Amino acid sequence: MNRAEKRQTLIGSATLGAAALIAAAMAGLPRETPPAPVAPGRDWAAFGGVGEQHYSPLAQIDRATVGRLGLLWSLDLDDGPNAASAPLAVNGILYFATGYSVIHAVDARTGKQLWRYDPQAPERAGQKMRAAWGIRGIAYAHGRIITGTIDGRLIAIDAATGEPAWSVQTLPKGDASYITGPPWVAGDKVLIGFGGGDFGPVRGYVTAYDLATGRKAWRFYTVPGDPAKGPDGEVSDPIMAKAAKTWTGQWWRYGGGGTVWHAMAYDPARRLVFIGTGNGTPWNRKIRSPQGGDNWFLCSIIALDSETGEYRWHYQVNPGETWDYNAAMDIELATLDIGGRPRDVILHAPKNGFFYVIDRETGKLISAEKFVPANWATRIDRATGRPVETRWARFPNGRAVALYPSPVGAHSAEAMAYSPRTRLVYTPAYEQGRVYVDAPDLADWRFTPGQVINNGIGTAPPDMVLPPGRSALLAWDPVAQRARWRLPQTGQRTGAVTATGGDLLFQGQATGMLTAFDAKDGRALWRFDTQNGAQAQPITYLVGGRQYVTVMASWRAIGPSGRTPEYDYYTTKRRILTFALDAKGRLPAPAPVTPFADDPSFRVDASLAEAGKGLFAAHCAICHGPAANSGGAAPDLRRAAAPLAAESFAAVVRDGALVPRGMPRFAEFDDRTREALRHYIRQQARVARAAGGSSATLTRIAQDARRLHADQ
Repeated sequence: MNRAEKRQTLIGSATLGAAALIAAAMAGLPRETPPAPVAPGRDWAAFGGVGEQHYSPLAQIDRATVGRLGLLWSLDLDDGPNAASAPLAVNGILYFATGYSVIHAVDARTGKQLWRYDPQAPERAGQKMRAAWGIRGIAYAHGRIITGTIDGRLIAIDAATGEPAWSVQTLPKGDASYITGPPWVAGDKVLIGFGGGDFGPVRGYVTAYDLATGRKAWRFYTVPGDPAKGPDGEVSDPIMAKAAKTWTGQWWRYGGGGTVWHAMAYDPARRLVFIGTGNGTPWNRKIRSPQGGDNWFLCSIIALDSETGEYRWHYQVNPGETWDYNAAMDIELATLDIGGRPRDVILHAPKNGFFYVIDRETGKLISAEKFVPANWATRIDRATGRPVETRWARFPNGRAVALYPSPVGAHSAEAMAYSPRTRLVYTPAYEQGRVYVDAPDLADWRFTPGQVINNGIGTAPPDMVLPPGRSALLAWDPVAQRARWRLPQTGQRTGAVTATGGDLLFQGQATGMLTAFDAKDGRALWRFDTQNGAQAQPITYLVGGRQYVTVMASWRAIGPSGRTPEYDYYTTKRRILTFALDAKGRLPAPAPVTPFADDPSFRVDASLAEAGKGLFAAHCAICHGPAANSGGAAPDLRRAAAPLAAESFAAVVRDGALVPRGMPRFAEFDDRTREALRHYIRQQARVARAAGGSSATLTRIAQDARRLHADQ
């Protein structure tokens, strides 16, 4: 893009203040004034919102006025499969990420684009592409947007111009680590973690960088290193030496895990940053730490000095974890009246099914109770803070057991919210289980190169089939530790929640509905069909004295969503939508669903299809869905044209023709491997067609959807 084209893309129809800043930057002139300061309540400038509560005090839209809420504008997005990031709004400008950290700035009043920055992460990511779908959030501070990328960079971008200010490589280039979570601003530092503990030998850490320069300030490892390496293994650090005593065997050969792949929280009064850590690598402790041990700091909340990275305390929700019950879910900060006095606390609902209230100063447990069914433990002992595990929790002797919750969690990456008005926490809650059994090669287990999932858990026996999971919106009293109300929802997963000073909850759902609920009793007061599942955090903010609500709509779970018709990667629009009182906008009618593809002359080889079934489960299902039934986050390959011809399939899978769109290369797949996958995909397409998914049926379903849309 030349200078003139850049100027046209940037300026668009920005608000006056932003346009002046952009024009000055383009002309190479110094800014006369610094960026406008963030105004709490007016702006939504951080992933956790005001005070790390996913709450806004705004009340212009409340229970009395929400019925007048309407669509102000929408913008369709085409930057790859994922548009499930939480947006930010600062001084009338809306910032959001799509696909693999493609950053957009738009005028919040109109949706007109001001600039777009593409770090071209897929082209640089290599095999890191195989494990992740895109970015979940960005950060803002001092006139800069900060994002992480799947290839391991942390990038600061000038919020006025869209030009990168600095970029650092925070991850190694050759391992399984990647970034999908939001950076976190703590004072004059920005912190970033990463994921990858499910996929390869990764050792977790979080790193702080100077906001102004990108210079590394400190790094805290969440798993001890190889003791034989001395300082390089971090054992010279007293806390790492203490942590190493809680591990056994040669854990460092497996990396250990403990990645900080999602949420954090910052307490400026205490100058503390709280980080939530992930599961062990591999999950099965019998492999990575065979003589047992608590395995500090897996599945923990860790408090660190934000300036120095010095360890203050940690609380481990799952000592010796072995189920992927990690603690990387969002961390809410609140002040509660407990025992007749105010207590500054952390509110946390990790994957394991218990809701925790933890003292923010000391890390001591105040209380913990089950918020969904959980049979791996009976309770959390208040005196020790440790779970009281059931006798079958660790699948003794390798026997297969059905445990609840599943690795998806009782609560996952979809944010909960705390309202200081109602003093309730609103949580997307899941009830589903998983069969746990040792991998058959437990004694000689090794990472399988190229395989997506490497967790040390075996395949469930064919006669152990668990019922589908369920989801709900749960209102939880953190002081009484009990539910105030529970609202069942469609599908196995649902969307993030935002609470407001108008006593409303905004939440997107698998059905495609963005809904405003009464925060006091859960009644649905308003809804709008976004035509795509909305898992991302809705945000609310002021522009010119008018309250807006914005959400990104893109379903990123695998498998069926529960909506009819299902989301179709090819025709379902990924979009961002903004609402305001008395706005009258409408979406176009939804497009027909793409029919299942087929070539009548193609003969499915049953033996090849059977071989392809295992290959697909190991390498493809994480994005394209179980049995090739995608939920919309990636193409449903039963509808795709590429698998119809060996040449086109090879161009995508072997040669990487669609890497810029988020499809990784599998150059190691030989001709027979690709043929096995093709035959399995063709087989599944015909099974789906035989079950009623003909072109005529799909057209009729789409017509019914359009009629429903016209009636709204």
